[in-house]
Formats: sequence, C-alpha cells, structure tokens
Amino acid sequence: MNEKEKIKISKLLSLVLRHAPETIGLELDKNGWAATEVIVNKLERKFSDFTLEILQEVVKTNDKQRFVFSEDETKIRANQGHSLKTIDLALEAKEPPHTLYHGTASRNLESIMKTGIDKRNRQHVHLSADKETAHKVGSRHGVPVILKIDAYQMSEDGLVFFQSENGVWLTDFIDPKYIKK
Repeated sequence: MNEKEKIKISKLLSLVLRHAPETIGLELDKNGWAATEVIVNKLERKFSDFTLEILQEVVKTNDKQRFVFSEDETKIRANQGHSLKTIDLALEAKEPPHTLYHGTASRNLESIMKTGIDKRNRQHVHLSADKETAHKVGSRHGVPVILKIDAYQMSEDGLVFFQSENGVWLTDFIDPKYIKK
C-alpha cells in the first residue's frame, strides 16, 4: 500500500472515529471504541483488498498516532479530537509539565490573546509538550505561531489536564492570562 492510500484511509478513520461514524454506518461505544472486525468489513467496501493487516499498518505508521487498538486488537478508537459530545475517553487527570505549547495560525493570535483558547467543537483544547509539534500543528492552519502556556499556574489554579495515549495534553479552556507569545 502506498503513502497516498494510507493517508486516504487515515483521513476516513479520523472522520468516522472522531466526528461522523454514521458516514459508514458505524457505531461507537460510550468510550469511542469500534469493533475492529466491523471497521475492516466497512472499509473493505471502500478500498479494494483492504485487510486487518492494512488497518494495523495505518494505525502503526500514523504520524500523529491518532488511533489506538485495544490490548487484544478487537477494538479501535481515536486517541483524542472527538467532536462527538457523547464520547467519554475515560481519561484520568494528570499533572502537566510546567510549560506546554499550542500551535495556531498567526491570523488567530489577536483573538486568542483577547478571549483565550476555546475547545470549539471538540471536547478539549490540544497542547503539545514540545515546540516542534506545536509548530507542525500551527503550520497546518497557515503561518504558524507557537504559544507558550503556563500549565503549572493553570494546574495550581485548579484547572484540570489530561494526557491522551499518544502524548497530546488536553484541557477545557485556556484563559489569556496563561498564554505568552
């Protein structure tokens, strides 16, 4: 399978596991899991010669590690980024590092510095532990800006953080007072 096909499959997985499972007639459980066998069967109809091995390869090689299998690989889900409000990833609160980073487009900077960073249609605001990842995220949306987040102070002030299985830090909202350019 070539890179182009992997990207196409990954994008479809993002759509159905994070936002619109009904697109392929898929049902997710309350924690966002779908039966691996069902996913394979549904994707066989969309991609010729699709197999469990191809799904495993897409999950394993996804650059952002967006997806995860259950331990026995009978289920699959997205690690974070859901717009479905019914999904509970059952994440446990975790103490963040002192500083986290948020990558965005420069056109968003003025608004963010006034009103903060909101989760919008997602369940959480996504943050990175390193500048490089934040830069990549910001680059997807235009001219990148990396914002430095005082996660230590947020945590001291009682705000809660979670960390997804692929290392993305999550929180509900970031007030401008915790943000530095």
